[in-house]
Order: sequence, then C-alpha cells, then structure tokens
Amino acid sequence: MCGIVGVFGHNPVSQVIYDSLSMLQHRGQDAAGIATCFEDRFYLEKGNGLITEVFDAANMARLLGNIGLGHVRYPTAGCASVAEAQPFYVNSPYGIVFAHNGNLTNVPDIVESLFHTDMRHLNTTSDSEVMLNVFAHALTRRGAVKPNEFDIFAAVEEVHRRCKGGYAVISVIAGVGMVAFRDLHGIRPLVFGSRTEGGKTEYMIASESVALQVSGFKIEHDLAPGEVIFISDAGELYTHVSLQAHEKAPCLFEYVYLARPDSTLDGASVYQCRINMGTKLAAKIKREWAHVPIDVVIPIPSTSRVAAQEIATRLNIPYRDALVRNRYVGRTFIMPGQAMRKQSIRRKLNPIPQAFEGKNILLVDDSIVRGTTIREIIAMVREQGAKKVYVSSAAPPVRFPNVYGIDMPARSELIANGKTVQQLATDIGADELIFQDLQDLKDSITEAEPGLAHFDTSVFDGTYVTGDVTEEYLATLEKQRNEAAKHTEDVASHITRNFSSRL
Repeated sequence: MCGIVGVFGHNPVSQVIYDSLSMLQHRGQDAAGIATCFEDRFYLEKGNGLITEVFDAANMARLLGNIGLGHVRYPTAGCASVAEAQPFYVNSPYGIVFAHNGNLTNVPDIVESLFHTDMRHLNTTSDSEVMLNVFAHALTRRGAVKPNEFDIFAAVEEVHRRCKGGYAVISVIAGVGMVAFRDLHGIRPLVFGSRTEGGKTEYMIASESVALQVSGFKIEHDLAPGEVIFISDAGELYTHVSLQAHEKAPCLFEYVYLARPDSTLDGASVYQCRINMGTKLAAKIKREWAHVPIDVVIPIPSTSRVAAQEIATRLNIPYRDALVRNRYVGRTFIMPGQAMRKQSIRRKLNPIPQAFEGKNILLVDDSIVRGTTIREIIAMVREQGAKKVYVSSAAPPVRFPNVYGIDMPARSELIANGKTVQQLATDIGADELIFQDLQDLKDSITEAEPGLAHFDTSVFDGTYVTGDVTEEYLATLEKQRNEAAKHTEDVASHITRNFSSRL
C-alpha cells in the first residue's frame, strides 16, 4: 500500500505533486519522493519519513519542470532503507523515472531473466525496480529513437506478460512523456483526471481521487484493468486497454481500511461503502446478539468511525468518540515491526474515563489483522472500569496472507489464522466478538457502485485472483517475512534500549 501521483502540466508541478502527496500520506509513512523533468533532465528528491520531513523550501525549489511524479511508501518487499525509496530511475533507454504501488508475485523468475537474458543490473531488493527494468528493456527492444504511443503500448504489454501480481504504475520518460498503467485485474487503484489552466489542459493520475480534487482536477475515470494512458511531451493523450485484461477485481481491503473516506475508488464512494458496512453489521448484531446488553457504541478511530455511527443509529444506542486519537502518531498498521506498533498504541489512543466506567461497551473496529491494537485497546477500556467489552469488526476475519501490496503476508502474524471466533474473542480479551460476513462486505461496495461485482478477497477467503499463488510460494514468503521481521524487531529493540538509557 503506497501512494503515487503523476502530473503533466504547463507550469511547474512540484507544489501540485507535494499537495497531492499530502492527501495520500495515509498510504505510506516510511518514505517519500518527488521527481520532475525539465529540458529532458530529471530532478529527484527522496528520503525516509513523512513528506514534511523529506521536503523543505530548498529542495522543493530544485524540483524544476512541468511534468513529474511523486510517491509515498511503506515497505511490502525489501527493506525500509532510503535506497528503496521511490521514484526509481534508470538512464537507459532515454532516462525513466518510475513510481509503483503494489507487489509482484513472480520476482525471482523475473530477476533471473533480467540478469541472464536482458543483462540489466538491479541495485535494490525492491520489486518496483524489477518492474522498471522490465519496462525499460521492453522499450529498448522497440529500438525507436523517440518512442510513439504504439511503442509505449507494446512495452506495457510486455510488462503485463512478464509481471504477475497487483500493481499501479506512473512513469515519466525524458523527452517522451508520461505513462500510467494498471494491472490486468485492477487490484490496486489508479484514477485519471484533468483541469484547464490558461486555456490548456493539464492531467493528473493518482492512487485516490482526493489527490486530484485538492488541486482542482476533475475526475475523468478510473483506469480499467490492463489500461495504459500515455501523455506525450506535446500534451497529446492516448489510451489503450490490453487484450490480456480480466474482469475488474479491486482489492476489497481498500474500502475497509486503506483508502480515505472522502475518496472514490472505481466509482464507489468509500464513505458510502463504510455506511453500508455499518448497516449490514448492525443487522447481524440484531440477529445474533439479542442477548447482549450494549450501553454505548465507541469506534476505534479513525477508519471505523463511519461504520460505528451507522451501527449506533441502527441499534438506537448512544455513540461516543471516547478514544481520542493523537494525530501525530502514525497508523500502527503500517509501522515496521511488531514492537514499534505495540509501543505506539497507547501513545496513539487515549480513553475518556467517564465514557467507559460501569458501562457495557461495543467497540467497532474496521478489521482485526495482527490483533495487537485491539488487544491493547480492550485492556485500556477495562482499566477505565468498563463492565463488559464487546467487539465488532466491519470486515470478516483476516485469515490469509496478502501478496498484492498490503503488509500482511505471513500467516503467523494473522491472529485469526486457524482460530474460531470464540477462540479469537478469548485471545484478544473480549466478552463477545462478531465479524461482518464476506458477502455482506462485498454487497456494501456493490450497492455503492453496481458496476463492481468482483473483488480480490484473498485476505478473507484465500482466493487469489491472479491464479499463480501456490502453497509453496506462500511458505517461502512467510519464511522470508519472518526473517525480515526478526531483524526489524532486533533493530527496534536496540534503538529503544539506547534511547531509554539516555533519558
């Protein structure tokens, strides 16, 4: 889950890209980068941290040009070093900068062919750099002094043939133009828009619609599965949809947690989807929890707030925002390392005691993934004198790894894996626990946008839409993940010890 944005303008675009990245910061807090192009030369600034930490007046002033792209990152593959920050750059052919959201599932096979057949060098462990080199090699094979739209479309077709998984990509080719494309199933989101400035048309492509709206771009359409958009350096717009494309199957978890509520993804208002989730979960609570006495509904902010308000309305029970969020602590879900996530929870949320004392509480969460957050929150709520603590989740249990760009690939990290709902309730310390049904979750999106009928539901049911994810692949991924997690935990523990010793 990263955030990407590309802008083709007729005036300097660095500030527009920065403003759009600020609207996508929730999609990645590990690193940020902006690349612009001026007179066929790239200007690139990137580093670890939030955009406010990476960019200042001095380096923003160095980002010259009327075309460029930006990226906010959290790591799904490789490490979290600054070397992995995007955009990536290669100087052959033409010079290309590249920003990618998603994850490839066949990286080892591609890497082998890149080394031995294409004879290209990789400088990081990032699958984004792998995909960039596939794209660059495909352009090289076309042999054009200056590629046209047909060369671009053919190169992207080769990327689709060689790269499996979920991906959304924006790239700038020096002296050629901007290219954007989406994977063959439309798993990761990508939206295209335009605006008119001084009688000229400018374009923006981004992960979520809010990135366009902040700068006054009108949404034109979400890219279809396998669709590529090419904007030439002269401002000519070309589109193509791959014959390899499948029926659209966007990631269901985008609507549950990843996207902002004020975004529209593939035509569906995320806000309306979450209202629908609350409506359906309230109906299930009425059916199955008639015996459960609930005094107050409290969301675990902020992603679950919309669903929780709808649940309270439907159940005719008071709603209270009684867990106050510290906005200066990042999203714990995307923090690297379990120890860091756990330490951040109590700094992130602080309870209002009078809302809990002597009451039967219904906590509403958007989803339960690792269980770290909900377990700590239940403990906090009990410390405030709650009589009973019930928990509801707007999503079904997350029981399977994600391989398309969300940081939950190891089954050993998923608290619901191999457990019944009752076992889960005991594990997290809840008196009762209830989950949204998968069909109700899918219906919540379809009711908001009837054109959406198929989804990537792999984290809930283990069905991977690309059809190439095997048990062997998942086992290898989990082993790599566990080794990387252990290293991250060791580093975090070392930093914590050193910091504490200096206090």
